[in-house]
Amino acid sequence: MTRAKGPKFTLYPRRRREEKTNYRRRLAQIKAGKTRMVVRRSNKNIAVQFVNFDPAGDRTVAAVDGRHLEKEYKWPSKRNVWTAYLAGLEAGRKAQEKGVKEFILDMGMYTPSKGSVVFAALKGAVDSGLKTDFDKEMVPEDKLSSPPESYKSKFEELKGKIAG
Repeated sequence: MTRAKGPKFTLYPRRRREEKTNYRRRLAQIKAGKTRMVVRRSNKNIAVQFVNFDPAGDRTVAAVDGRHLEKEYKWPSKRNVWTAYLAGLEAGRKAQEKGVKEFILDMGMYTPSKGSVVFAALKGAVDSGLKTDFDKEMVPEDKLSSPPESYKSKFEELKGKIAG
C-alpha cells in the first residue's frame, strides 16, 4: 500500500490568506509597466502614493496623505472626498516633478463604487496633468463642485495653491 506524499491542502501566500493582496490583479498591473497610483483609506486618513515596481521592492515616487495636508496647509479634515482630491492633486504634482507622465490606478482590495474617495483622488491626479484611462461617471463631480460652506473658501484656495 502506497502512502500519500503531500498534503491535501494548499497553503496560499500569507498576504493572500490575510486578504491584503490580489496577486492576479497585481501581476496584471506590473505587466502594464506603468507607474501605479496607490490609494489607501483607513478610518482616519487617506493616503495617495505613486509607486514603481522594482524586483527588490516597490519604489515610492511621491506620497501625500491627510496628515500632510493638515500639517502643511492647515486643512481641517484628514478623510473625506475633498481631502482625497487635494491629496491626489498634490501627489500628482510631485510625481510629475519626478518624471511620471501616465499611471494606472491601484485600488487594492477595495470594491469600486461611484463617487468614492478613491475616485476623488484619481480626479485630483488627472487635474494635476497626469494621464490615465478611467470612467468619468465614477468621479464624484457633484460633491467636488459644491463643498460645504465651512470648507469652500479653504478648498478653492488650496486647490489654486497646489496646482500652482
